[in-house]
Amino acid sequence: MIIVMRPGATVEEQQGVKKRLEREGFNIHFSQGVERTIIGVIGDKTRLRWETLAAMPGVEKVVPILQPYKLVSRDFQPEDSIVQVKDLYVGGPQVQIIAGPCAVEGRSQLIETALAVREAGATMLRGGAYKPRTSPYSFQGLAAKGLELLAEAREKSGLPVVTEVTDKELVAEVAEVADVLQIGSRNMQNFALLQAVGRVSKPVLLKRGLSATIEEWLLAAEYIFSEGNSQVILCERGIRTFETYTRNTLDLSAVPAVKHLSHLPVIVDPSHGTGLSYMIAPMARAALAAGADGLMVEVHPTPAEALSDGPQSLTPEQFAAMVKELSPIISASRREMGGATS
Repeated sequence: MIIVMRPGATVEEQQGVKKRLEREGFNIHFSQGVERTIIGVIGDKTRLRWETLAAMPGVEKVVPILQPYKLVSRDFQPEDSIVQVKDLYVGGPQVQIIAGPCAVEGRSQLIETALAVREAGATMLRGGAYKPRTSPYSFQGLAAKGLELLAEAREKSGLPVVTEVTDKELVAEVAEVADVLQIGSRNMQNFALLQAVGRVSKPVLLKRGLSATIEEWLLAAEYIFSEGNSQVILCERGIRTFETYTRNTLDLSAVPAVKHLSHLPVIVDPSHGTGLSYMIAPMARAALAAGADGLMVEVHPTPAEALSDGPQSLTPEQFAAMVKELSPIISASRREMGGATS
């Protein structure tokens, strides 16, 4: 359920509703809109007759939320959420481009890439220090050393860092370095991990699972929200279908669907979505045309020598060319490249 307060409802009236709900054992979440305050109510609705809440001072109406996800639903918050990362904003008029290597392999590789993507127009740096891989024999990342290198790359490039956390026991360690905590596709339904990142005050980039429905994806975001962290960015990165030519099937229809159902910002990862470098630029253009709030792209100085995901990585030169191609689409959608003054 959500409780919509009247325009101009006083603080005392809002607190009166809050105290009543807490006394009955409900979890509540406030959303301060432009005109109204909305109170999300989570718990067993049989504990209380909802018509009694509608009669309380300052209450305009009580509305049921029919979807299984509550806090991330458009019903709970009609306005789009905008997630702040340093001085950047994901959602709203800005388009953010996150770029960098799949995995941190060494100092020179990471620093060279960070400086190159910044020069080309990237607004955040990606790179995996901890790398969950399908095969136990594949490169698993540099772990703590990789985090040290990411911190150095941020200092030299000025780009906020996005990196994956793979286990709830690593959340504190990764959060010391990361500006955005990434939850990878394989961990989208690692509920203990979702709850752990929900208890930290860092933005979370939540990738869609390999075979996840949109509802399951939004319910994963709900886990994070329910622990108190509302700084969630969704990332469409392709789903597994019967098609084998591409690594995954990039579901761009998910962008407008999620924006209809939820208030959360959505970005697209065309690198994992296709697995083929020549497809990244056209799918990036399509993603922004579909309304995505940003992109996540893998870039490596020498993709043929990459220890992880070389075939789906762009060279710095290819990335720079792609960013230039995006400019007309961003302008046509009445938005601007991230980092610009709104």
